[in-house]
Amino acid sequence: MTQTSPPGWHPDPGHTGTGPLHERWWDGGQWTDHLRVPPAAIRRRRLRIGIGITAGAVVLATVGGGLFLLSDHSGGSKDDAATAPSGAPSRGPGAPGGGGRGGGGGGGAPERQLPQTEDGFATDLASGISLPVPDGWTGTSGIAGAGVTTGEYACPGNTSEQCVRGGVFSMPAKALKLDTTTAKATATKDISSNAEESYGEKIYGGITSHQQLKSGPVTVAGQQGYLVRWKVVTKSGDDGYVQSLAFPSPHAKDMLIVVRSGFDIAAKAPELSVMDDITEGIKAASGAGSGPGTTA
Repeated sequence: MTQTSPPGWHPDPGHTGTGPLHERWWDGGQWTDHLRVPPAAIRRRRLRIGIGITAGAVVLATVGGGLFLLSDHSGGSKDDAATAPSGAPSRGPGAPGGGGRGGGGGGGAPERQLPQTEDGFATDLASGISLPVPDGWTGTSGIAGAGVTTGEYACPGNTSEQCVRGGVFSMPAKALKLDTTTAKATATKDISSNAEESYGEKIYGGITSHQQLKSGPVTVAGQQGYLVRWKVVTKSGDDGYVQSLAFPSPHAKDMLIVVRSGFDIAAKAPELSVMDDITEGIKAASGAGSGPGTTA
């Protein structure tokens, strides 16, 4: 860019070829620290987020184009936090490390900014939020998603893959191609997809019935959101609780966030109250900058 170029989002000049190419904000005189996932790239992603997804390295999703999670884990005990076996399958491009760790580059561009992680939280950089990591759980931060999981075991419908007893995952609503006009419409529309992808046919033999346990407005990270919670009955394996939560990003203007939760109903699974604790503990990501397209 030249000193006379107008402010705007442009391909990050510090990109080293490792991981996805993000956009960096040019303020008209210099490159800033503000990075974003290109909106078109977010819309192209077809996420499969759920409890039935492979737990290897806390794989949050199988994503067309990749979710680009980092391998950094936050919170929980190193001794009792669930970790995947070394031979656990990875099922698609959701493996850690895709976010890239490349440094600066020509043109005086600042060093590549990675999701900031806080002790006890998993950070979703694109959404500008952090998920609390309960004791004994594993948290994974990412550029376009974050998650916390616990209790790995062989999936009942496919024992060659690993499932988890409990998981909570975040992503921008646009990544799921949902109605992003209101939090209520988004959560209401997402819950059936969440249930199917968490406890669907390939992993649990399918869902035979469901019961709505809860729905209504909720304040999350200082924003007015909406949640819907179901209890689902499966053909094989444990039944489960699923929840779809939608709320505006505390930093990104006009962005809705979806947080999908799913807990098995089993003796080894977390109590349902933990789902409420995680929902209440979601907060704006520390250090997430305000800037173009964001609000302070």
